[in-house]
Amino acid sequence: MTVFGCRSCDATLTVPVSRVALPVHAGQKYGNGPGSLAPALEPGTFAVNPLPSGPPWRRWAELEAGEAEALGWYAPRFSISAGPVGQVLIAPGDVRGAVIVPALVGDSACCGLDGGEPNMVCVTCGTPVAIRIDDCGLRQAIWLDPLTTRVIEDGPGPHPVLDWADLIDQRPGIPPSEPGGGWHPMWAAAAASALAHLLAASGGDPIVIPDYQVAEVFRPTLDRLVGPVGTGPERTLVLAGPGLPDADGDFALIPEHPQTGELWPVTPPVKPVPLAWDAWRHLAFHRAPKPVGRSVPIPPETLPALLPGYRFEPDGQIFLSVLARLPEVRQPGLRAIYDRGRPYSYSFYIF
Repeated sequence: MTVFGCRSCDATLTVPVSRVALPVHAGQKYGNGPGSLAPALEPGTFAVNPLPSGPPWRRWAELEAGEAEALGWYAPRFSISAGPVGQVLIAPGDVRGAVIVPALVGDSACCGLDGGEPNMVCVTCGTPVAIRIDDCGLRQAIWLDPLTTRVIEDGPGPHPVLDWADLIDQRPGIPPSEPGGGWHPMWAAAAASALAHLLAASGGDPIVIPDYQVAEVFRPTLDRLVGPVGTGPERTLVLAGPGLPDADGDFALIPEHPQTGELWPVTPPVKPVPLAWDAWRHLAFHRAPKPVGRSVPIPPETLPALLPGYRFEPDGQIFLSVLARLPEVRQPGLRAIYDRGRPYSYSFYIF
């Protein structure tokens, strides 16, 4: 099992946890409604951020030639982190032996904790060890500081790694709509990341999408970004993955394994476009029910979730962040798309 503890005194700070891939929605801010978003991770799991996080922050204009690329950024940002790598994300209920200290809580939040600086300390020795986040519109999370925490027991943890077939059976995906009828925030994040990878792979060429459900999610935004089908060279985006036929298109929307981060393999020249498992699983295997006669009533609670009835908006902040970390963004057409969205990067409505 994997257990994290305080680097200063070796006190235990978490329950046993299993490692999973860092989800693209881990640091998501979505809307400005009351309350925080659901945690990015299920209980008993942890994920590691491989990128720099936290201070010191570097202004883009102050960076020397090549510094941004060395940190993994290929398009301008207001500032980028040059802090330590290895920040650990856990579900809020999995922390032990650490408490929030009011004196460490900043005043920039709205209705909760926004997590700008460590605000939790080790009960045993008082060392700041974690950031608690639960402000409105943010993912509930605890981020362990890699400089003051470490692994004190290492092992597989309580969740065994599933193969692709078991994933299909045991993790059915997340419907695109929430109970209130709106789009699920996870879908906004997952589609935004996939959209950035699709533009990088295609160079911004128009894309034909035969599958109507995939088209419902991606077609409106693609039309606004690169123009509708018929305005230039056309290539095809298809679904591929476990349980589906081999990809027969130019680009394949493939799943990311939620535990290992592994991508479903495709055979060149097909180019992969990764999509979070919970969205891919729904698109690949969910189909709207066929109409039935009035003499065969169907209880509403047994009907599968349908696509919401209004236009889908991918998460603009995540789209820009993912695109900025892909070298292809330096191509003139993609850089123009990126620059068009940057003035609105504070909102997910950039399209």
